[in-house]
Amino acid sequence: MTKSDKFILRNGRVIDPKNNIDKIKDIGIADGKIVDPKTISDAEVIDLTGKVITPGLIDIHVHLRQPGNTAAETIKTGTSAAAAGGFTTIVAMPNTNPVADNAGTIDYILRNTKENGIVNVLPAGAMTKNLEGKEMAGIGGLKKAGIFAVTDDGKCIQNHKLMRNVVQYAKQFNLPVLDHCEEEAIAANGVMNEGKWSVLLGMNGISSCAEEIIVARNVMLARECNWKIHCQHLSCKEAVELIRTARKRNIPISGEATPHHIALIDENIKKFDTNYKMNPPLRTEEDRLAVIEGLKDNSITVIATDHAPHTETAKQVEFDYAPCGIIGLETAVPVCLTELYHKGHLTLPELISKLTTGPAEILGLDIGHLSIGIDADITIIDPDIEFVVDKNSFKSKARNTPFHGKQCKGKTVATFVKGKCIFKD
Repeated sequence: MTKSDKFILRNGRVIDPKNNIDKIKDIGIADGKIVDPKTISDAEVIDLTGKVITPGLIDIHVHLRQPGNTAAETIKTGTSAAAAGGFTTIVAMPNTNPVADNAGTIDYILRNTKENGIVNVLPAGAMTKNLEGKEMAGIGGLKKAGIFAVTDDGKCIQNHKLMRNVVQYAKQFNLPVLDHCEEEAIAANGVMNEGKWSVLLGMNGISSCAEEIIVARNVMLARECNWKIHCQHLSCKEAVELIRTARKRNIPISGEATPHHIALIDENIKKFDTNYKMNPPLRTEEDRLAVIEGLKDNSITVIATDHAPHTETAKQVEFDYAPCGIIGLETAVPVCLTELYHKGHLTLPELISKLTTGPAEILGLDIGHLSIGIDADITIIDPDIEFVVDKNSFKSKARNTPFHGKQCKGKTVATFVKGKCIFKD
């Protein structure tokens, strides 16, 4: 073993929510594992005074676009962006081309990740064939191929009986169900939140009711099937309240918030910048505050990016015709530190839990903590460094972000995966 194989991370503030640790201490790394620093010698010592050491961050909602739209992102560039953002494990959505509804596509993703990826990529399989919401995909075969969850993200199964069958099958294979909550008839041809600003801007609106109806359905199915359904990118007050009430009743339902729904509102769209177009859309200030309140009282246990790369050409069209989605892997930590920690909504341990233990619990995996003997997946954060977001410095292949030029406080400065430093700022 060479000296570079062993590290002692010294004098950092270690925050490990699962193990209830928040104190200055040293972390040892050897053979790709976390070890007691007293047991290793000839290690490279890294002084992290003033920095925060956390378990490797987990993002359970990422679009890597490969196979298919490699002009927007690839597994290589997407995992590089994840590393730069502090994420050591990401869940890849199945809306690729071809759709990840078969063992061959899952095998391709896993092989490509082994060759070109630098963080852990956990593929999700489609719930229905070709994401059409008509016929259930072969969930058992997908599980055998190596998936970690099922989802039709980007689309929502409208047939409630079919969705019930999916949840029941997913339970048999111990796979969490991740659901994009949208009632299509109500959402119709909307491009932004239905309300004051859609009227003023003359755009078709999407009622929050479209999200609320499907969240309510998922609460009922989670209760009946006694299996975990995770509601993706919650955006409205009513949906948060439904999740809050259901969790108090111990129904196995959960939800996630995205940095853009935490930081932005529908009024931002008045500039007609398509980088503010996403689905679900940016809502009102009341909705934004409700999402934050859900994070504060732990009704919402996960923060996920919904990293959705698009080419500049795809976004440089009229607002109505632009695709939905923004990139988020490299801005999530700065935006969340700025908007949640430095504004006093969450403590650092509370924020870190949404990016580690929360996602790990949804996946049912023994990751997202710093216990001795596990893989040394570690994120180093400087919570107080001030900088301006520059999209031109991103590792991602895409540039579709509304946060370019945003003044932020706090960022990831280093990322380790299996004991190897894969990113250093």
